[in-house]
Amino acid sequence: MATTPQPSQSPLQRLDDWDDFLEGRYKEGKAESEFRQYDAKANPSVAEFYRVNHEKQTVAYVLDKEKQYFGLNRGQKSIWEAADYLNTLVDDSDPDTDLTQTEHLLQTSEAIRADGHPRWMVLTGFLHDLGKCLCLYGEPQWGVVGDTFPVGCAWSDEIVFPEYFRGNPDAHVPEYQSKYGIYEPNCGLENVHMSFGHDGYIAEIMKPYLRDEALYMLRFHSFYAWHRHGAYAHLMNDKDAAMLEWVRKFNPYDLYSKGHSKPDVKQLKPYYDELFAEFFPEKIAW
Repeated sequence: MATTPQPSQSPLQRLDDWDDFLEGRYKEGKAESEFRQYDAKANPSVAEFYRVNHEKQTVAYVLDKEKQYFGLNRGQKSIWEAADYLNTLVDDSDPDTDLTQTEHLLQTSEAIRADGHPRWMVLTGFLHDLGKCLCLYGEPQWGVVGDTFPVGCAWSDEIVFPEYFRGNPDAHVPEYQSKYGIYEPNCGLENVHMSFGHDGYIAEIMKPYLRDEALYMLRFHSFYAWHRHGAYAHLMNDKDAAMLEWVRKFNPYDLYSKGHSKPDVKQLKPYYDELFAEFFPEKIAW
C-alpha cells in the first residue's frame, strides 16, 4: 500500500513544483508590488518546503555539504552522460508532461540560442539544472532546489517566507545574526557560503571551464533576494555589480522557457556535440 510522505521528508510532491511556483511568482508582466504575495494557505506544499529548507540550511550543514560534494568525487561523466543520468529522475506524479530532464534543459538553451546570445550562454542554459542530480545522490529536495541565500550572517526579509528562519538553530548564534556575520564588508559574493543546492554544485563543477559570467549565472540564478530585490548589497564588490547584469539577463530563460515546443534531441545533438567539445574534455569530474 502506498504511504503518504511526511512533510519533513517531501514537502513538495514533485521536483518541478518549486519551478512552477517561481514562474507564477515572477510572471512576466506582473507588477513589482505583486511579486511578494506568498500565502502559506494558498501554497501549503511550497510553504512547507521553505519551512524545512529555512530551518535546516545552517552554517554547519552548508559547510558539511560543501566538503562532501565540492571535492567532485562522484566520478567522471561527459555532459551527455550527466544529462542521461539526470533523466533517471523520473517524475511519476506529474501526468501533464512527458518531457525528459534533457528536453527541459534544451528548452532553456534553445530559447537562449534563438535570441542570438553567445555560445557560452547557450551552454550555460543547458547546464544550469544538471546539479539536480543531487537528488539521485540521496539529497532531499529542500537541499537541492529553492531560493538560495547566504548563511553565516543575518537573513534578509527579502528571502521568501523569512519567518521560517525562526526555527533555524543559527538564529541563536549572535555572530550569525549580525549584518556582516562571518564576512567582511564588500567581501564579494564568491566568498560567501550560500545555502546548499544544485546551483552551487554545478558552478563548482564548471569552475575550470567557464567564464565568470557563466559561473555567476549558475551559482546565483536562485539567489532571488539579491538579483530581484537588491538585498545583500553590503557583501557585494565591484565584480558582483558587473556580473549582476548577466544573472538578470539569464533569469527569464530559466523561468519562462518551460512549456515551449518539445525539442528534437536527435536533430539538435550535432550542434550540442560541437558546443560541448568546444568547452570541455570528453569527461569531467562530478
